[in-house]
Amino acid sequence: MEIAILLHNVRSTHNVGSIFRTADAAGVSKVYLSGFTPAPIDRFGRPQKEIAKTALGAEQFIPWQKSASAESVIATLRKSGWRIVGVEQDPRSKDYRKLKPKGRVLYVFGNEVRGLSPKLRERCDTLIEIPMRGKKESLNVAVAAGVILFSARS
Repeated sequence: MEIAILLHNVRSTHNVGSIFRTADAAGVSKVYLSGFTPAPIDRFGRPQKEIAKTALGAEQFIPWQKSASAESVIATLRKSGWRIVGVEQDPRSKDYRKLKPKGRVLYVFGNEVRGLSPKLRERCDTLIEIPMRGKKESLNVAVAAGVILFSARS
C-alpha cells in the first residue's frame, strides 16, 4: 500500500511541520500542498523556519509538491489509479476505523477551522471522520493526520 497526503489551505506552519514529521514516521510517499498551505521552501527559495522547527528535518526527506489547486492534484492522481479519501465531518462520512485501505490512497486534510469545502468533498471517493466523544467537535489537523495515517498502516 502506498499513502500520500494532500494538505489544502492548512494555514499554520507548525501544523504543516508536524504533519511532515508524522508523515515520515508513517511511511508517507509524498506530501502535496495546495491553496495557501505554506511550503517548506518559500517563494524566494528560503527554508521556512517554523516548518523546519516542528518537522525536525522530515521536510528534507519526504518528497513534496506545491500546487495552487487541490482539484488538479486529485485529478492527476485519480488518473493514475489513486483512491481519494477526504478526512472531514460530513453526513456521508464513515468512521475511519471501517476504512480498509488498499493500493494507493491519497488522504486529503483541510483548513484548521473550515475543513474541506463542499466542492472538495465532492471530489473525494470516500469521506472518513474520527468520532468525537467530548464536547469539542474536532481535533487539531496535525493530530487528526497522525490518527488517520497510523490507522491506515495497522
